[in-house]
Amino acid sequence: MTQENPPAAEHAELRADCAECFGLCCVALPFARSTDFAVDKPAGKACGHLRKDFRCGIHTRLRSEGYPGCTVFDCFGAGQKVSRVTFGGTDWRTTPTAAGEMFAVFPVMRQLHELLWYVTEALALAPARPVHPELRRARHRIDALTHGSSDSLRALDVNALRGEVNALLLRAGDLAREQVPGRRPNHRGADLVGARLAGADLRGASLRGALLVAADLSGADLRNADLIGADLRDADLSGADLTGSLFVTQAQLSAARGDAVTLLPAGLSRPAHW
Repeated sequence: MTQENPPAAEHAELRADCAECFGLCCVALPFARSTDFAVDKPAGKACGHLRKDFRCGIHTRLRSEGYPGCTVFDCFGAGQKVSRVTFGGTDWRTTPTAAGEMFAVFPVMRQLHELLWYVTEALALAPARPVHPELRRARHRIDALTHGSSDSLRALDVNALRGEVNALLLRAGDLAREQVPGRRPNHRGADLVGARLAGADLRGASLRGALLVAADLSGADLRNADLIGADLRDADLSGADLTGSLFVTQAQLSAARGDAVTLLPAGLSRPAHW
């Protein structure tokens, strides 16, 4: 097994709690009319379905109403952090002067929380022990940044930070993949849109950042494959084995298609639409 300590407890605060958020993803972020969204919406404008209590008016009908993009978005708990910690419970409706600042902070916080999620995952990988000291320091540093002021968050160079942390995650992933004997395919950043990979042996493969949109991965063996940043939109994961797959997020699964026999990584749930 590659996992040393289940990251469930550490991940608890990195899961979205919409009841504690002021609907930030429905206002701060833009979306364009497409197969993912029924209409255009600029950043900073509230979605027409956002209710006064900051809940979504069509939450249970998002896919049928033409908003599947909303069902796969995950803020990793950044929404409640910005709403309740950074701005201390001040919402953008009752205090319009804080709106612009709050909307600018939210995307930054989301990236920080996403990094915390990945670092926590890496710290649960037993083969990655040589990197654990650096990962723990990175987690402490990122966590401290999430508790900074709105000014410090807006001034943060997130891309530079992501580059530093990504180097550690790459080393952790490589150490975990090396536990798989034999050939380990390297498809890092590959364009595999619509690829026919049904039943493929992808154990220990690097699929970091790969474009797997609409790829046929039915019955594929993805055990211990590194899927960080892989685009799985509309990919067919029916019957696939993702046991122990590295750095998989709930959003990736929600964007894909699967079935009742798809085997999932520990801690992740089978999407309702599968």
